[in-house]
Amino acid sequence: MWGEVAGWIAPIATMIAAVMTVANLGARVTGWGFVIFAVGSIAWACVGVSSGRINLLATNGFLTLVNLVGIWRWLGQQRAYDDGGDSAKSARMQASEPSLFTAIKIAAIAVVDDRGEPVGTGVEALIACASGEISYVVVASGGIAGAGEELRAVPHNEVRFACEQLSLTISVAAFGGLTPLADGDWSAEVRS
Repeated sequence: MWGEVAGWIAPIATMIAAVMTVANLGARVTGWGFVIFAVGSIAWACVGVSSGRINLLATNGFLTLVNLVGIWRWLGQQRAYDDGGDSAKSARMQASEPSLFTAIKIAAIAVVDDRGEPVGTGVEALIACASGEISYVVVASGGIAGAGEELRAVPHNEVRFACEQLSLTISVAAFGGLTPLADGDWSAEVRS
């Protein structure tokens, strides 16, 4: 009986957890994805015990340990990082002029053009080693869930940073006119 119940819980938990972690919705969602992955791996181990498949038990015993590390990493350590950045941002938001933006939040932040129209999402900011200044921001546009998207490098002087989005000083047409970046071959610098 319990093997049959575990046989249903295991794939459902695994599918839900996979969607939660691949969605990249922040440390908390990813952390809870690992919690659900752990439930799934324990259920798979139960299926292994009830069916006499020791390989399934051994594999999912190991995966349970990996999932526990994921829980610690994303609900423990990374959450502390996110909470620290959020608290600094929150304190500055209450100041007369907000001035802090956590760099890690660039990944997946909304990007709009000079008229407020959606352009895509932030991917990465490349920072010059010598000066510590942002050289350019990589913005993804088009595609579905990353498939078919194009990446473009937007010079730092064409980007305005806000706490909840990046605003370009160029139109969506001008953004589309920027040469897409080749996969795995980003420029050392982008000229504005």
